[in-house]
Amino acid sequence: MNKQVLRNFGIILSGFFLFACSQKTDTSKQKTTPPVVVDALIASAKPVSNTLEVNGTVVANEYVELHPEASGRLTYLYVPEGKLIKKGTLIAKINNADLQAQVDKSKVALDLAQKTEQRDKQLLAVNGLNQSDYDAALNIVNGFKADIEYNQALLDKTFLKAPFDGYIGLRQVSVGAYVTPTTLIATLLQLDKIKIDFTIPEDYSSTVKVGGLVDVVMDENGTTRKAKIIAIEPQVNLSTRNLTVRAILENSSANPGSFAKVILHSGLNKSAIMIPTNALIPDDKNNQVVVVKDGIANFTNVTTGIRLSNNVEITAGIKPGDTIVITGVLFARPKAPLQVRNVRTLDEFAAINNNEAAK
Repeated sequence: MNKQVLRNFGIILSGFFLFACSQKTDTSKQKTTPPVVVDALIASAKPVSNTLEVNGTVVANEYVELHPEASGRLTYLYVPEGKLIKKGTLIAKINNADLQAQVDKSKVALDLAQKTEQRDKQLLAVNGLNQSDYDAALNIVNGFKADIEYNQALLDKTFLKAPFDGYIGLRQVSVGAYVTPTTLIATLLQLDKIKIDFTIPEDYSSTVKVGGLVDVVMDENGTTRKAKIIAIEPQVNLSTRNLTVRAILENSSANPGSFAKVILHSGLNKSAIMIPTNALIPDDKNNQVVVVKDGIANFTNVTTGIRLSNNVEITAGIKPGDTIVITGVLFARPKAPLQVRNVRTLDEFAAINNNEAAK
């Protein structure tokens, strides 16, 4: 019995000894874990030249769809497809024989009414006619004049003329077709100068002004031309939060509706703290960076501004002189020790990335 007790006691003692040794080993391992090796950047404000590239659409300086104002059968059609036509050129004519006859009839009646009015006026002067009879004759004259003006207005609607100088598009109907105001005859575009419509984020609204210049690239050779901003949409798009801008480009052969790349230069005289994009730790609510203080990792919330191809502006959260971790960010832990291997400038870090990408 005593031997059995002693055996059990020895087993328990051995277990405690092994547990204590393992705890000691783990503690020693924790104490000897080396700090994370990182590269760092000293935050500093520097001039920033921000270039924004957006997609634009070529728009004709003037554009109209040519529809007849009246319904009827086409008796005349002049659509020289793709050719330049002058303002006022007759493009289409609708059968208007009934209206023309009505105008002619009203003119004949007006002539007789005017002669009657002149005779009544002479009789009124010698008291041979009372005033009411003369007023009735004068009213008939004015009524026929109004009828002529009304019918002439209807008659004018049967003629479709070019509203401005421009290039006419493809013909959509033929002579003899019955047309209505919804029928498209052709399109007319003014191409001596074109407009470029593009959108920018609302954050850039202060960088665009009417009269300012933007660079436009439209051909495969990458030729860049200057376009002048002529208008800015006051209303921001509620779904995209973008602002629509319109620029005009002189003497261009681009086709309306085609693609254009617009390059907007902004922030040329701005100083900002820039850090590499991969030094930023995105979060659900905040963006963070790792700041090294006394060899310890401190996770700091920051506010970002403009973004360039590889760098991002920090508008709040860090100040010039702070040491920002730019490599090894994913291995850093809050309040854990860090070993700074190299302190690089923003340009040096960009050069290293370019060399690695070239390999």
